[in-house]
Amino acid sequence: MRREFTSPLKPKAGLSGPPSQSGPSSKSAPPSPIAKQVARFLRSLAEQNASPHTLKAYTGDLERFATYAGTLKCGEIDHVMIRGFLATLYEQGLSKPSVARALAAVRSLFKWLAREGEVEQNPARLVATPKLAKKLPRVPTIEEMNTVLEGRMPECAAWAERDRLIFELLYGCGLRNSELTGLNLESISLAAESILVRGKGKKERMVPFGDAVREALGTYLPARQKVLAEARKTSVALLINQRGGRLTTRSVGRIVKRVAVARGLPAEVHPHTLRHAFGTHMLEEGADLRAIQELLGHERLATTQRYTQLSTKHLMQVYDQTHPRAK
Repeated sequence: MRREFTSPLKPKAGLSGPPSQSGPSSKSAPPSPIAKQVARFLRSLAEQNASPHTLKAYTGDLERFATYAGTLKCGEIDHVMIRGFLATLYEQGLSKPSVARALAAVRSLFKWLAREGEVEQNPARLVATPKLAKKLPRVPTIEEMNTVLEGRMPECAAWAERDRLIFELLYGCGLRNSELTGLNLESISLAAESILVRGKGKKERMVPFGDAVREALGTYLPARQKVLAEARKTSVALLINQRGGRLTTRSVGRIVKRVAVARGLPAEVHPHTLRHAFGTHMLEEGADLRAIQELLGHERLATTQRYTQLSTKHLMQVYDQTHPRAK
């Protein structure tokens, strides 16, 4: 079944169009040519099962762009006009990552318009992406992760069996938060010791798991069944809350932060931190970069190569701390 997606394309405050397009507009005026194409593009994304986060981000950025473009037709928009649009975003105080995201949305729009035959080429390709500072996330060490996972869950864990499984799946399998909460019972194969994971773009991959995950499942599943029986509910979801409903990504974030801080990790730890730790620690232990790419579900190897930077940073710290000539 196709999902219907509609975009009101309401004007955003503080965005004025190009000089040639300035002037008063009527609230009852019909959608502009570019606004109509933006609405079509967003519907196309929804029909392709784009993630809700992508749809939300693209909607906001492209609504701003349509407001700025005014009555210009798609074929009349060039790279100079797009640069002007980005300049207005900077003037509003948007950060470089936000402006880069808006440019990516515009590029995707015109790439789609070119495929649809609405424009001959993509003018946004001529606009340089804002240079972003390369910030490497702080990844817990192997020893720190062992400290978190060894022994019992801390007293702050509301449901110890479930919360341990959350940590084992995030760190032991490198899952994204959305992948974790999307798991169903049928996703788990105890016989094959693997999990069927549905990642970005609804792409599926098989992820193996080890003894730690198997043991965590063994203690959690009976506890899960007891909660459902007491709540008189049934659920296909693997991870549930104490009322029997599917666990949300926001709840997982709170659980991870609470347990991690109780074990001495920094307060900025979140579920993706554990995914970073999974990739970094596997690389440090000698895993092949291509294998890590497959396990993490990265479409591009360049995304996985960020872990080489994290690993190199770790090696430099070890060198500085231990080599006699580095002291």
